[in-house]
Amino acid sequence: MAPARAAVGGAGVPFFARVSPGGWAPTGGPQPRRGDAMNSGQVWRDVSEAADLRRLIRDVPDFPKPGVLFKDITPLLRDASGLALAVELMVQPFRGTHVDVVVGAESRGFIFGTAAAKSLSVGFVPIRKPGKLPRSTRRVEYALEYGTDALEMHADALQPGQNVLIVDDVLATGGTLAACCGLVRAAGARIQAVAVLIELPKLGGRALLGDVPVFSVISYPK
Repeated sequence: MAPARAAVGGAGVPFFARVSPGGWAPTGGPQPRRGDAMNSGQVWRDVSEAADLRRLIRDVPDFPKPGVLFKDITPLLRDASGLALAVELMVQPFRGTHVDVVVGAESRGFIFGTAAAKSLSVGFVPIRKPGKLPRSTRRVEYALEYGTDALEMHADALQPGQNVLIVDDVLATGGTLAACCGLVRAAGARIQAVAVLIELPKLGGRALLGDVPVFSVISYPK
């Protein structure tokens, strides 16, 4: 059966794609090695631009507070082709890299995290706000602009030595994703990488994640 195609930006674009020496191509050949995939971020951003995913992400000025330009992904979520392509581009670098489980924090991390887990044929572990999980949990607090917040994960959700892919919609200041990394490490699991749909590099989130590999489909440098 031929790969499904998504009509995004007025052209049929395969949403099952892989890195190749010449750029990208439909799947069907060998999968990229881990090092090749994680070193090909620019190639994958080019793929997303060719598919015109950016037209499905709209700018909302002064939300949630004055001076903030919010990236609204709800048009992408309601677009079947755009959503399928976005998830596929997020997970492709990690096919064949022995991901055991995907972890995501509420709430938008649940959207992309469960979709990524299904696509990789692995399980999903939710990270939630305090008081939302029914059994014994691990907890990590992290700093906000004013005050602190916390995230929790079931104490038995991960096993020591498991390879974990952490997924979210956006990497901005990095506080939430850094807290997720802390919870994964506290469980004795290994962080394979962080994968996000959108990265806002000017906010410095990568620095807060230290040596954790980060893969982003779309980057807004300004």
